[in-house]
Amino acid sequence: FSLVDQPQFDREGAVMVGLESLLRWTPRDGEPSPPDVFIPVAERNGLSPDVTEWAIGQRVASMHRDSCGTCQACLAGELSLCANAAAVLGLLIDGGYARWLTAPQRCFYAVPEDIDPALAAVFQCTLGTAWRGLTRAGIREGSRVLVTGANGGVGAAALQIASGLGATAIAVVRREEQVADAEALGAASVVVDDGGGFHKQVPGGPVDIAMDCVGAPTFNSALRSLAVGGRLVAVGNITGERIDLNIGYVITFGLQVIGSSGANRADLAALLAHHARSPLHVPIHARMPLADADRAQRFVAAGGLQGRVVLIP
Repeated sequence: FSLVDQPQFDREGAVMVGLESLLRWTPRDGEPSPPDVFIPVAERNGLSPDVTEWAIGQRVASMHRDSCGTCQACLAGELSLCANAAAVLGLLIDGGYARWLTAPQRCFYAVPEDIDPALAAVFQCTLGTAWRGLTRAGIREGSRVLVTGANGGVGAAALQIASGLGATAIAVVRREEQVADAEALGAASVVVDDGGGFHKQVPGGPVDIAMDCVGAPTFNSALRSLAVGGRLVAVGNITGERIDLNIGYVITFGLQVIGSSGANRADLAALLAHHARSPLHVPIHARMPLADADRAQRFVAAGGLQGRVVLIP
């Protein structure tokens, strides 16, 4: 066995951006070893001394992104605000569709043994995003929370979390047939609106927090749904369009717009504790084998899903 440092490159800039430590095994016959041979041997011989946070057999899931571990945000525990390593696993770093993942130990968080693997696979991105956004916006018992795109993954998670924390959740969906699902997830009221005028029909009047899980089509109406001093959490950017913002409206009514870039480990620990007290559910539309990853991607692109598609290695 030998511990080697493998350079990591930014392919667009053609520059080295860091090092990755790998444990390499060279068998006597000189032939490379497949994972089903190498992994059991590595497990019998233990982890590298540099791996101090995890033990063999411990159950973990990946964070949304890497972090440098040395900047002020990282030292404060805000790994998702790291300015030096904003590399999203599976998007900006290849390898999301694989049986094995090599990544720095800071890219993982502990997952309880009793959580369903499909839920663990989407816990950070779906539930974690909703939890971080709502808690950063100061949700508390009695808050009024409006959620756009409430039929989507993060929106559905936000409804459950908001109602579970004692807030009044108000869902915005585009079609009448989505109302029952939103109510089942904890929405006290549901507004059906396929445009940008739902702020005129919010039950009970302005809200304390608006979580916008869509983006440009709903942003300004979500903003106008807020009470004086309200907070809008922006987590959706489905169309990628630029938004025209009346900055005078934001100033006059003392509004806040909060970007939510993903949960950190402290967020996830708090969310897992909440889940233990008040179990959360992420709808799983389909579980498909890893070999069908291309078909699964086309499945998602076609739309009309009721929940996530999970790939099973």
